Amino acid sequence: MVLGNFSLSLPVKDIEKSLVFYQALGFTIIDGGHKNKQYPDTAQSKWRILESQAVVIGLFQGEFDELILTFNPPDVRAIQKKLDAAGIPLQERADEATQGSAYLTLRDPDGNLIMFDQF
Repeated sequence: MVLGNFSLSLPVKDIEKSLVFYQALGFTIIDGGHKNKQYPDTAQSKWRILESQAVVIGLFQGEFDELILTFNPPDVRAIQKKLDAAGIPLQERADEATQGSAYLTLRDPDGNLIMFDQF
């Protein structure tokens, strides 16, 4: 099963304070509303993706309330089929009748949220 790139998606209270903190740790912004015209940088789109060497984190203000382990697979529907075959319950499912961008979510045995996000 190809899981794709991995990142931690962190809920933050104040994106500007979080950016200053993580940039002081050596992270640089690699994506976010300010770089992608599809997601304008407005009060409704307060997110940034940061990178330091092989570590990628996403900072998201006002989008969710808990840390998310995020994978970006090339085929989320193939992963969904394997998880179904393994009897692993899914919280949110990708629509198998569609193609392209989709995501699914599940929780590990300790309740941690995991998202497979194909875009």
